[in-house]
Amino acid sequence: MSLDGGVVLPAERGGWWHAYVCPVHGGELVHARLLDGSFPKDGAACPHGCLIDTPAVRGAWAALAHQACARRIRLLGDEQPATAVGLLVEYAELHASLTNAGQHEQAASWMLRGRLFHQALSEAIWAVSVGHAAWTLASLGTAGLEPVLPMLDALAAAAVEARAELVGQGKFSSNYTAWLTAAEIVTSTAAGLIRGEVVERDWTTLYDHVLAATGDDGWEWEGSTYYHGFVLRAYLLTLRGVAPASLPEPVGNRLAAMIAVLTGIASPGGVLPALHDGPYERPATEEEWVELRWLADQFAGGLVDGWFGGPPRPAAEVPSTFGDVGYLVVRAGGVHAVLDAGPHGGSHGHLDKLSLYLYGDRTPWQPDPGQVPYASPLRAHYKSTDAHPAFRVDGLEQDECAGTLAGDVARCDSAYDGVSATRQLIRGDGYLVDVLRITADRERRLTALLRPGTEFEAVALPDGVVRTRWSGAEELTGWHVSSLPASFSVGSGFGMADDPQRFRSWVDWSADGEAVTFVSVYQAAGVAPKVTGIRLDGSDLAVERAGHEGSIHRTGVS
Repeated sequence: MSLDGGVVLPAERGGWWHAYVCPVHGGELVHARLLDGSFPKDGAACPHGCLIDTPAVRGAWAALAHQACARRIRLLGDEQPATAVGLLVEYAELHASLTNAGQHEQAASWMLRGRLFHQALSEAIWAVSVGHAAWTLASLGTAGLEPVLPMLDALAAAAVEARAELVGQGKFSSNYTAWLTAAEIVTSTAAGLIRGEVVERDWTTLYDHVLAATGDDGWEWEGSTYYHGFVLRAYLLTLRGVAPASLPEPVGNRLAAMIAVLTGIASPGGVLPALHDGPYERPATEEEWVELRWLADQFAGGLVDGWFGGPPRPAAEVPSTFGDVGYLVVRAGGVHAVLDAGPHGGSHGHLDKLSLYLYGDRTPWQPDPGQVPYASPLRAHYKSTDAHPAFRVDGLEQDECAGTLAGDVARCDSAYDGVSATRQLIRGDGYLVDVLRITADRERRLTALLRPGTEFEAVALPDGVVRTRWSGAEELTGWHVSSLPASFSVGSGFGMADDPQRFRSWVDWSADGEAVTFVSVYQAAGVAPKVTGIRLDGSDLAVERAGHEGSIHRTGVS
């Protein structure tokens, strides 16, 4: 390994990383040369062959490069202490030279501004990595860290200032607060260790935020898988050296519940649904999930690896119903289903009430498509009703609204004026039944949306039944029938948010009337007894199975 640890620091301030997108294809650009200090010579590459070189993209690349360098220095604190010290000292000199003008003058007016970065949030995330690197080195008694102190002090002060501005805007529960608090505590602790001081940390803001930003069901209030993990990782990184058992009981229990949330929505094979806002698949984000799993296992599980100051807490019970955020998880017939109801979710919510997401152990048959970076021209699409396996009326977008969850039934009465919809998941004997009922105040175009994430085929059968097959590492079969004559129209649309141009099949299943019930039966390949057909007779659904008597389910949902 080179004497610099393979790290050359970027010489420019970091811009807005969300601008690192292709303006033609709408997806994130390829991460390249992040550790060698220079923007790619021919421009940042798009997976589809574009090369983009604009000031915004260069600034975004610099932001990503600073984050990557800080993470690498943090690792070098254990692997090559002397190299890590040299890089931190270099960063301190660079930080002083680049930030002496104050806040980033190129930041957008709406941003909570940083100094080295456009955004204070990005700067806080970077500061946590830098602070932990210094913390590790100081704990090892490594010499030569005194020149880093002005930077650590400046970062702690900047985090406090930015948080005060955020709180002044009435946004204490924002996910920003978690990282600004982490930056303050981590950098000030590192500075105290370098000075040889007894470090007394004030946990009040962190503890208050844990309880204010999450519900009793353990979910971060926005209902986004990504932002839930985002704030949980900030909390656990901040609590370095703290014994999990020593936390106030409400705080410790809530953190354990936050961990259980992720276990609860993950498929048996570890597929984590990208609910609401956040990336679908992204290598840099996967690194964050790996780190979070490592931290979570030490906090509540069984792993003891030295991050916390004591053994893990007992793991919280893993639920399948999340009442505050409105998610229901049902497993039947080899299918891992997630039904989305509940509050909209603020700026990270999507217009997707009563969406139904379907996964195998390892296969995303009908996943939440995730979200592209903010500067992508396709961002509005991924927030839309059309992008999700939800319901739609008259071809219109849903309103921002909240649904409710009672048992295995989700309800939404405010997505459209004069329209009520319910969705129920029923566990059959080796299969899953999905019943979507839409009722309107007059005859309208009522549509159930299917949005496969894998190769997909549909075959029309007698009596209005359609059979579908969904491929992947595992195969899914669907049987579909409706209470009114309905068109089952297969088209195509944008793919998952990691690559919008990887088009996928879209199904609009539509009927004209005042009320319709759409019924689907799903079963993974290899599950027995095998479903061979379905029949809808009034409110009764008959499910036929090979070698067994048929099952009858009531589909009229009150």
